[in-house]
Amino acid sequence: MKKQITRVNKEKEYEEYVKNKVPKPNYLLNCLWAFFVGGVICTIAQFINNLLKNSGLNKTDAGTVTVIIMIFLGAFLTGLGVYDKLGKKAGAGSIVPITGFANSIVSPAMEFKREGYVLGVAAKMFSVAGPVLVYGFGSSVIIGVLYYFFIR
Repeated sequence: MKKQITRVNKEKEYEEYVKNKVPKPNYLLNCLWAFFVGGVICTIAQFINNLLKNSGLNKTDAGTVTVIIMIFLGAFLTGLGVYDKLGKKAGAGSIVPITGFANSIVSPAMEFKREGYVLGVAAKMFSVAGPVLVYGFGSSVIIGVLYYFFIR
C-alpha cells in the first residue's frame, strides 16, 4: 500500500514539474499574428489580382492566374523552407489561404523524397491534403476531356 501511495505522489510531483516547465501560450498574440499573416497573404493576392486586371485580363482570367501564382508561391516558399517557419509563427494565418494547401502537398513530398520519387514523393505527396485533391483534380481532367471531345 505504501508503495502505491509513493507512486501516486511521484506522479503528482512529475505532473506539477511538467506544468511548470511547459511554456504558456499567449493566445492574444497568436491570434494577432495569424490575423496579420493571413491578411498579408491575402493582400499580396489582391495586389496580384489588381495588377493582372489592370494589364488587360478580365475578372475571371485574372482570378485564375492569381490563384495559380499564389499556389506556386506557396509551393516555392515551402521548398525553400520559408513557409514552414512562417507557419510556426503564424499558425492558422498561413494555413487558411490557398498557399496553405500548396504547403500541405509539398511538405510531405519533400519529407519523403529520400525514399525515391515513386514510393517517396509520389506516394506521400497527398498524405496531408488527401484523396480529396486527387479525386478533384482527376475528375476535373476527365470532365474537361469529355467536354472537349463531345460537347465542344
